[in-house]
Amino acid sequence: MIPDDRPAAALPVHPVASTVEPGLDPAWVARAVEVALDEDLGTAPGRDVTSQATIPASATGTADLVAREAGTVAGLVLVPETLRRTADRLGLPTPEVTFHAQDGDVVVPGQVLASLTGPTQVLLVAERTLLNLASRASGVATATAAFARELAGTGAQVLDTRKTTPGLRALDKYAVRAGGGTNKRMGLFDVAMVKDNHVIAAGGVAAAILAVRSTFPDVLVQVEADTTDQAMEALDAGADFLLLDNMATPVLAATVAAVRGRQGRGGVPEHVELEATGNLTLARAREVASTGVDYLSVGALTHSAPILDLALDLR
Repeated sequence: MIPDDRPAAALPVHPVASTVEPGLDPAWVARAVEVALDEDLGTAPGRDVTSQATIPASATGTADLVAREAGTVAGLVLVPETLRRTADRLGLPTPEVTFHAQDGDVVVPGQVLASLTGPTQVLLVAERTLLNLASRASGVATATAAFARELAGTGAQVLDTRKTTPGLRALDKYAVRAGGGTNKRMGLFDVAMVKDNHVIAAGGVAAAILAVRSTFPDVLVQVEADTTDQAMEALDAGADFLLLDNMATPVLAATVAAVRGRQGRGGVPEHVELEATGNLTLARAREVASTGVDYLSVGALTHSAPILDLALDLR
């Protein structure tokens, strides 16, 4: 059986990212698996010249998906679809899957995550594709879980960014949720983020915010600030929330205090969401959280996380 998706409460989403669903869109999964299989087998139906030459189509077997190292697992939800689409290409029955773990679980070396039983050709042809997807997702989930543990009790949450693998953003962000992190915006379409180049192009922070509100009144507007003065200017211009970029901890703390002192006055919301970003390592996480920010956005969750070593062992 397919493991149940984590409930929405365990897969948190930034309040502005209302387009995010807890699980993965089945249509996206189908497309991603097809692209991955095309890479390995060639244009559908493709071929595996080694497995199809050495293993009779009638042969059946069982293989275990095993964790080779400790971490937080994600991407198991893609295994059944990978097997089904591989089997379809080969014209063979789809292997059955018995899960022993689910996405978001902490696993240890040697732990069997799933057992796959069916045509041996299908198991071996699908092997690298399912491992690539699950190992990648598990690596992101593991990196995210480390930040989530470090931030526990601080009131701050770790956010992802758009620094994802092209074509795999949905999986990368799903893996962040499975690791206990929080998704921010999914793309350029759902939240406006006014950065320094936008300010220059528009002729100022206020002009940039006004342009966004006039053109896309349905979206919230975040403004990037490098200094306390820029943060206060953005508040005065009507920013909904702020991105505090590459601030040293004392400057960040002073900026947070200044913003909190303005909340609920002069048209400023009762609570302004503050997001710290830039040079946010695991070692600095609690220090940064102690300044009172709501979020730490960490691009490394998705652009630099090593894979979690998983293997498929034929019995």
